[in-house]
Amino acid sequence: MTSLEEVLEQVAGFGARYVTVTGGEPLAQPACLPLLVGLCDAGYQVSLETSGALDIAGVDPRVSIVLDLKTPGSAEVSRNLYTNLALLANKDQVKFVICDRQDFNWASFKVREYELLDRVGDVLFSPSVGQQDATELAEWILAEQLPVRFQMQLHKILWGDKPGV
Repeated sequence: MTSLEEVLEQVAGFGARYVTVTGGEPLAQPACLPLLVGLCDAGYQVSLETSGALDIAGVDPRVSIVLDLKTPGSAEVSRNLYTNLALLANKDQVKFVICDRQDFNWASFKVREYELLDRVGDVLFSPSVGQQDATELAEWILAEQLPVRFQMQLHKILWGDKPGV
């Protein structure tokens, strides 16, 4: 088992100042919250990518949260913990991975319903790799004049579904 100190040492070896904790659901790991604190204490800018299915109340306030709201096309929409949205701040982001036009319409509605553009720093719309054409999604965003940020799932483009470091 790797200690927190060993993880921090490994992270320091990369020479980066920005660290994103992601992969699966980080909050499902018991050591996630202490890791986030340790990274912040070490001076890193830290973000946490979470599925939004687990409570974020215990996350260190120095951490920027990227909360994924699951769309109907993901078949995981029932896992969304909407109470998390009230805990988000301007430093945080909400991400929607769009599988089809129905998801786009649903996500657009949720952006308005929860006033996400006023609550968080950025709202991200990403095309689901292999399901939603990126150009088509960009065109929908432009046609609706929806003030969201278009984002590609770079980890899937660069590394596929292989686990990272």
